[in-house]
Amino acid sequence: MRATLGGHTGCVDSVVFSPDDKTLASGSWDGTIKIWDVASGKYIATLKGNHGLVGSVAFCPDGKTLASVGWCDGTVNFWNVATGKNTASPSFHGIVTDVPLAFSPDGKTLASGSLDETIKVWNVATGKNTATLKGHDANVYSVAFSPDGKTLASGSGDETIRRWDVATQRNIATLQGHTEAVYSVAFAPDGKTLASGSGDKTVKLWDVATGKNTATLDGHADEVRSVAYSPDGKTLASGSGDKTVKLWDVATGKNTATIKGHTEGVHAVAYSSDGRTLASGSGDGTIKLWDVRAGRAAAK
Repeated sequence: MRATLGGHTGCVDSVVFSPDDKTLASGSWDGTIKIWDVASGKYIATLKGNHGLVGSVAFCPDGKTLASVGWCDGTVNFWNVATGKNTASPSFHGIVTDVPLAFSPDGKTLASGSLDETIKVWNVATGKNTATLKGHDANVYSVAFSPDGKTLASGSGDETIRRWDVATQRNIATLQGHTEAVYSVAFAPDGKTLASGSGDKTVKLWDVATGKNTATLDGHADEVRSVAYSPDGKTLASGSGDKTVKLWDVATGKNTATIKGHTEGVHAVAYSSDGRTLASGSGDGTIKLWDVRAGRAAAK
């Protein structure tokens, strides 16, 4: 383990690296977002909005803007990373939202999941809702854009993953196989495979072209709350309510490492863009940074 970042007083529900890997943002149930210097492990700023519990944070691809969403007030706020000021357009307020947020690869579009069983798509520049995607039969817990930005994946309490054509707003595939809520979805860097983590304690890999389940990764003893691919696509990380992070070899489906250190469930995992560091956020209120070079957790 490289570092433990302490400062939150509630569950850390979301972590994300800036595109240049110099900073990390974390959203917590203590109602704050913290910005951390990755090299030193010190926090640079604490951002307080009107969220109540902060469910998700996401960096815009240009690294200049951070989006956050609250469990309690259902609003999306935008923050200027350099100044720490809230720059949100009022047009984004009033969204009935739970946890998930995702920027499109070009940074022009934001997708948000909802307690009302829909996904909303927003124009970042204007703040206008450009589409509402309907089809799920329960809460939408996770959203992720494909690397080319043409499709959006969503995971739901209805135990399914849906893929949506962003241009036409149509549901182009429904992936079934989990037996509990789907809490996290992530595209592989090449866009050919989709990973999903579920309350059924498994991670599933899906062939995007065919919609077929190509592998089921078993090993966690509790729900899988978060999944993230390494930048080279060879390794998948999963964070679980069993307090561990597992690393999986994508090609073989084998568990290559089980990372222990948190004292409560792991709610979020995220890779740095260089693939050297994995961040995990937990119900114990901490973020841990792990050296995962060579596909393993190494002491430093």
